[in-house]
Amino acid sequence: MSNPQWERTLKVTTAEQTHALAAALGEVLEAGDLLVLTGELGAGKTTFTQGLGEGLGVRAGIISPTFVLVRIHPNLADGPRPGGPDLVHVDAYRLDSAAEIDDIDLENTMDTAVTVVEWGRDRVEHLSDSRLEVDLLRAVGGESTAAATDGDVLDFDTDDDDEPRTIVFRGFGPRWAITPQLLETTALVEGN
Repeated sequence: MSNPQWERTLKVTTAEQTHALAAALGEVLEAGDLLVLTGELGAGKTTFTQGLGEGLGVRAGIISPTFVLVRIHPNLADGPRPGGPDLVHVDAYRLDSAAEIDDIDLENTMDTAVTVVEWGRDRVEHLSDSRLEVDLLRAVGGESTAAATDGDVLDFDTDDDDEPRTIVFRGFGPRWAITPQLLETTALVEGN
């Protein structure tokens, strides 16, 4: 399935807004959901995933899994969603193919967890019939950069967490046939 069923673009101006938007999304995610995050270094992928974790009610302390490839964050029995899904956080930047993704056995947790894969485009689509793609774009030099899956833009200046970002959501497959209601309103990010 190459074309999304829908696309929604939101603008955020702070890391706090990115976190809050993701936390609201985390509250509606279910076991088996696959999210593919794309964006250059410093675009906010980890901030977004931290928000998802908060909304899912998983153990705090989410950091980028760059050096270990996969981190599993268990759901908290005394959290906001007891019995909810765990969060499996993957960094596929150094993986070159779907076969290398298969080697890390994500299939074992796909049905019981929400799986978030950074740098996963063109590597993880085979894992599920449905996926939510999230592109995080930040302004660099006054221009919004394109999603850096092809290596065109890598900006290592990640100190400005509060510079504006554009977040593009695309739903694929039966799970995401309809745009989630929270993405239909911009009140979350515009403070309305």
